[in-house]
Amino acid sequence: MPAGGLALLLAPGLLAPGALTAGALTSQVSASGTLASGTLALSPAGEAGSAAAIARVRPAPAFRPGMGPVAKRALDVVGAALGLVLLLPLLLVVALLIKCDSRGPVLFRQSRIGLGNRPFRVWKFRTMTCCENGSVVRQARRDDPRVTRIGRVLRRTSLDELPQLVNVLLGSMSLVGPRPHAVAHDAQFTGTVARYAERHAVRPGITGWAQVRGCRGETPNAAAMQRRVDLDLAYIEHWSLLLDLLILGMTLREIFRSQAAY
Repeated sequence: MPAGGLALLLAPGLLAPGALTAGALTSQVSASGTLASGTLALSPAGEAGSAAAIARVRPAPAFRPGMGPVAKRALDVVGAALGLVLLLPLLLVVALLIKCDSRGPVLFRQSRIGLGNRPFRVWKFRTMTCCENGSVVRQARRDDPRVTRIGRVLRRTSLDELPQLVNVLLGSMSLVGPRPHAVAHDAQFTGTVARYAERHAVRPGITGWAQVRGCRGETPNAAAMQRRVDLDLAYIEHWSLLLDLLILGMTLREIFRSQAAY
């Protein structure tokens, strides 16, 4: 694709922070590469945690029952299986480094909220000296003393997320989708961030539209989370297989240049 074509794909309101306000005109990248228009509307924050709020989200036509979800699931299964096979040597090296760097298990499991507002266990490489998975989960901060030496490298490059390829194979996650949050954080933001629970209309992802648009690392307040939610909902309402492939490609670029994750 020529540079002009790529710029055209990156130009729509999907990419513009703050563009997703009530009635804002946005653009859609379809599987064929064409653009269409639609409108987004914010639902009251008070209903963010209800089943009605989840049902309110308007997925892209290709995301509704039919061949779209089948194609996305096929991409997930093939991509996750190939990833686990090709990355097996790297996974073993990372596991060895974690064991040599600090005491504790190699893998860390944490309860997250996924499709249909249902909790599931997410797998990650352990990057901290303590593993929090209760009613209070502190977000990692810059220079957080809980993060191990190898953990800092893993978090900055997102290599700690690779075990979630198993979650993708099991069907609790997708390669691309809104990032799942800890149960404690989900409860915190459900009542304060507009349309937050509508993210649960689809499977959560290892990477997502918000992440490749710079939303990584700590979310210190509701405003920071609102930007992530706006981008997540733009992804859901404008999904296409082409968009998933674009996000996967952009993720590889972000791994080597982003300093936001710590």
